Amino acid sequence: MRFTGLSAFPITPAEPDGRVDLPALRRLVARLCEAGVDSVGLLGSTGSYPYLTREERRRALDAALDEAGGRVPVMVGVGALRTDEAVRLAQDARAAGAAAGLLAAVSYTPLTDDEVFEHFSAVARESGLSLCLYDNPSTTHFRFGPELIGRVSRLPGIVAVKSPGQEPQAVAGHLAGLRAVVPHDVSLGYSGDWTTTETLIAGADAWYSVVAGLFPQVALDIVRAVQRGDAAEARRLDARLAPLWALFREYSSLRVMFVCADLLDLCHAAPPRPILPLGEEARQRVAEVIRALDLR
Repeated sequence: MRFTGLSAFPITPAEPDGRVDLPALRRLVARLCEAGVDSVGLLGSTGSYPYLTREERRRALDAALDEAGGRVPVMVGVGALRTDEAVRLAQDARAAGAAAGLLAAVSYTPLTDDEVFEHFSAVARESGLSLCLYDNPSTTHFRFGPELIGRVSRLPGIVAVKSPGQEPQAVAGHLAGLRAVVPHDVSLGYSGDWTTTETLIAGADAWYSVVAGLFPQVALDIVRAVQRGDAAEARRLDARLAPLWALFREYSSLRVMFVCADLLDLCHAAPPRPILPLGEEARQRVAEVIRALDLR
């Protein structure tokens, strides 16, 4: 499986006790499949994976895979503090039929490069699941250097790298640095919605997108513009979304997406505690932006 194009990452609607709202999750996944995204990224950071038990993660994956029905490949978060738990989650994902697992270096005690390498090696070897290396220092507080990415990406079963967004002036250099150390058959993708248009134009293989988890068409329009060589149109579409990107940066994309899902009547869940839902003033700002951009 080679991950390219648009990978859409939905929120995971759940009750206050952490039980996933499966009908609501199915609605979100169906929306993505109908739009024609290239893959679904279930239980990513936007999908609140660290806040869910193994049982709930499996319930969510089974429902998403059933709803996708083979139309769209599903990558699922398998990160955990303990290596043995990450192995079990990856084994669950493989048994359920996920296309790949998204594995981050989740930690409490700061990890060394060798510890992270051994973690990835064990999960890949003992699960047999294809894996995407997930570099997300804003949540894990571990940053992958190029040398470590090169080491991990050469492990059997590593099929993709998901890197954090880069400032426009750094995109070309970052991508070139990864291409120099990562095998050619491992795809290189980026998150950070407000920065990703430039990474796609620079030659990245995939956009791992938060906004696409609710509004797949606006992200697909950007991706398809880049794929047909129309960088000017991609940049125009990206610039149009600047008010939404500003909300993402101010409040976090996760909090904003929960409000959007509520406003669109797709689900009425709140983020997992201790994350608090946005207050009324912020909700009004989100409502004004999605109304002005005609997002639905």
